[in-house]
Amino acid sequence: MRSVGDDDILDPDDPLTTKEGWRRFVDHQPEPAAALDAEQQFRKTVSMLAASNQIIYTTHSPFMVGTDELHLVRVVEMKDRRTGTKVHSTLVVDDPRSVYPLQAALGYELAQSLFGQKRNLVCEGLTDMWFLEGVAAAMREAGVVTIRNDIAITPAQSASKVVYYCALLRGQKLKVAALLDSDAAGDHAATQDELVRLLKGKEILRTKDHYTGAVTRTEIEDLLRDTLVDVAKAELGWDVTATAAAQPGRPIIDIFTAEITGRMDVSRRGRQQGAPVIG
Repeated sequence: MRSVGDDDILDPDDPLTTKEGWRRFVDHQPEPAAALDAEQQFRKTVSMLAASNQIIYTTHSPFMVGTDELHLVRVVEMKDRRTGTKVHSTLVVDDPRSVYPLQAALGYELAQSLFGQKRNLVCEGLTDMWFLEGVAAAMREAGVVTIRNDIAITPAQSASKVVYYCALLRGQKLKVAALLDSDAAGDHAATQDELVRLLKGKEILRTKDHYTGAVTRTEIEDLLRDTLVDVAKAELGWDVTATAAAQPGRPIIDIFTAEITGRMDVSRRGRQQGAPVIG
């Protein structure tokens, strides 16, 4: 095999032979000359050849690392010329950057899970997904018709990113809908030209269309206003009952933010990142 970026050539027709009689092939960073799909095919080919040969190759590419073969990976690093090169048998290394290819490989595999269902609902944040899944589970347990089991709920981390997730899913020929709050960020996202072209009108869901209270800029939490007030009081000792009753047109998140200052990150940014965070 040829070492791309170096002049060393190891002829596959004349490989090294180990004492055990195995043929050994060595390849140094073959990926610079290969497209991504070629890298993945190379790794599959190597895995097949490894059944009866010893094959060693170095790489910086996450696409050359099989997440089902992490037990075969060794991290190689050289902090300086004096100490020389170290080959680690574990992922505990001196320089965290040495494991970037492994992190990227795992991230890529995780991203592929986005395309596991034919039907998908993209929401703004992680907490929105928790609310939807929790309510659906409770309704299902009570025997009430709810969201279908074969619909994957995907958090986009912010309203502005919903369009990108929808584009990725639609690009895979999958069915997709978006759920957006009816606040300023949700209004802006719902009117983006890209999202309007991607989804039909009925595929862009808004919280205001499923709300009957006094709040005008509704977020998903306002659909669960009474439940959140009761749970916060019973489970966390956060009593906003009087304020919520006195200000029915105020978003419940605004009330929690004002009343529970310093104890709970209930901001939009915090909820998109997976809050509440107790501190």
